[in-house]
Amino acid sequence: MSELPPDLPRLRTLEHWLVLSLDRVRRRIAEVETREAAMRSVRVLPEGPGWVMSYLRVGGRPVADSVHMGDCALAGPQKRPLSSDDARRALTEGGIRACEICRPDSELGILE
Repeated sequence: MSELPPDLPRLRTLEHWLVLSLDRVRRRIAEVETREAAMRSVRVLPEGPGWVMSYLRVGGRPVADSVHMGDCALAGPQKRPLSSDDARRALTEGGIRACEICRPDSELGILE
């Protein structure tokens, strides 16, 4: 035996109610998705330099090691700020590696 009403008028009423309910649910889903999207953290570039070159000490002299995003904690204490053009040049022409954690090459649009 079916749980649905047997006659057409009540079936149409039920259908109408379900359509209205589905519309309300879809509107609520859209509201929640919008709210959650606004709450997601967005990576904001730091106020300081956008990119930095970190250096290692080899034989007491600084040697360029890698390019990092300006806020990367792995850049270490010995670093200098870079412009976006200098960072691109270091990664493409200078043979300097990109940090594997903060991925400045991705942010700069360099394809590997």
